[in-house]
Amino acid sequence: MTREIAFREALHSVTPDLIADLYLYPVEAGGRTGPVRLGWGCPCTKDRSVDEGWDGYPLLERAMMPGERRRLGFVFLCREEAAQALGATDRFYLWEGRWIGEAAVVR
Repeated sequence: MTREIAFREALHSVTPDLIADLYLYPVEAGGRTGPVRLGWGCPCTKDRSVDEGWDGYPLLERAMMPGERRRLGFVFLCREEAAQALGATDRFYLWEGRWIGEAAVVR
């Protein structure tokens, strides 16, 4: 299955794999320099190592700016595997060439 097909199927289902309180680090703390929008995704990891990660996509209804906090759903390309691994932790981290945010798992 290609990444595009998996992404389209995950968004079509609109059932999040996880709900989390996402915090995008502000620019001055090393975060992104611009907003994220629906369709944006990045690797998500259980800890601050990049040994193992899953492509995650926050289900955004509107743009989210660096420094902002928001509760939202996430879908993952490896849906069950990612949900089990990341759901077993209190929080997971977002990687985009550097750590750009973290998400506290709600369910």
